[in-house]
Amino acid sequence: MGRFKRENRSQARWIMGGVSKGRGSGKSRKPRRAAFGQTGARVCPSSPRQDAVPRFRWPGDAECASSTHTPTMSGCKLPMGLCPDMCPAAERARRERERRLHRLEVKPGGCGNAPRADPKRTVKEYSRPAAGKPRPPPSLLRPPPVLLATVRYLAGEVAGRGDVSCAEVASFVADRLRAVRLDLSLQGVDDADAATVLEAALATLLAVVARVRPEETRGAADPVLLQTQVQEGFGSLRRCYARGKAPHPRQAAFQGLFLLYNLGSVEALQEVLQLPAALRACPPLQTALAVDAAFREDNHARLFRLLRTLPYLQSCAVQEHIGYARRKALARLSRALSTPKGQTLPLDFIEHFLALDGLQEARDLCQAHGLTLDKDRVVFLRGQYSEEGLPPPGAYHILVGNKLQGHTLEDVVMAEEGDIHRPGSVA
Repeated sequence: MGRFKRENRSQARWIMGGVSKGRGSGKSRKPRRAAFGQTGARVCPSSPRQDAVPRFRWPGDAECASSTHTPTMSGCKLPMGLCPDMCPAAERARRERERRLHRLEVKPGGCGNAPRADPKRTVKEYSRPAAGKPRPPPSLLRPPPVLLATVRYLAGEVAGRGDVSCAEVASFVADRLRAVRLDLSLQGVDDADAATVLEAALATLLAVVARVRPEETRGAADPVLLQTQVQEGFGSLRRCYARGKAPHPRQAAFQGLFLLYNLGSVEALQEVLQLPAALRACPPLQTALAVDAAFREDNHARLFRLLRTLPYLQSCAVQEHIGYARRKALARLSRALSTPKGQTLPLDFIEHFLALDGLQEARDLCQAHGLTLDKDRVVFLRGQYSEEGLPPPGAYHILVGNKLQGHTLEDVVMAEEGDIHRPGSVA
């Protein structure tokens, strides 16, 4: 048995590299292997690893990277998209054949056994690039004008649909906007055009995600995935800004949106403080910095005064943090006013101080934290305040919903920052 194993090992070495005889001896030498990281192996720095498994290169990592990710190499130019529709005809026919059309994409009255795709409503879905899969031809890529028209359609025709739940709308829009970013990355698009598309896509995504209520996210939409898509949208846009030679017209507003969406994050604040001084001096970014400072300092009176003055898109970005800010403000009031006999505050004071939508929402908030109500007054008794679970969700009509002021979401998404009227002045 031992001799059999030795013969097999010798045969295997001969197959893998051959057996060479040493000078003047009958002893065999092991074949030399230039493995990665092996001592004595000589590897040319300019050549790829020979023993490595081929890896898929994402757009921006490949040698022929798009201008929306990294500068292109000399002699390597990415094609421009040629698809004139929101969804290529080939994909539209394939998804219709496979019955993978979303109900927001079928022709009216065609939701039966064989739904038909509506070319004016079907939007290209996101398809993850696979290893070894060639780049899509220009006929399957949408140029920047078509991508911008797609975002405009999603903001104007899909985001406000009342016959579909907000969670389903958000899931659909997030997937289609992800495909928009992928199409953009596979083309040689100028930074200015790329920034315009990415800004509109991010604004639309922020708005549809802000409309999703926590109780609607069960099954229809994944809140973690939606947050990831928003962060990826910020990452793509901020990388595009970093490569630009001059500030974009809406750069200050969207840098402020980045800080508001990540309110209280040290990393986000550090990123913003590293921006040029001229950009930090712009009013939208100054307002975002003021909101972040009030949030960090637990200056709740100033924080909610500032939140009342924010435009609609900025309010959508900060909405996720409003519930926690209200909880912190109520906890501070409880610590300051709680006594064994109990002190009281008018309920309408709580409503105005925390920018709540009516007295009933103020009652629900106080009762959710264990506080006693005496008619229209809140009683702060020592030891009664408690925090269990997440803060109760609010309607956010005052701080978010009412700030459209007659404008449509399409107006907010496509307009410059100064075109949307502010509800008030900065406090």
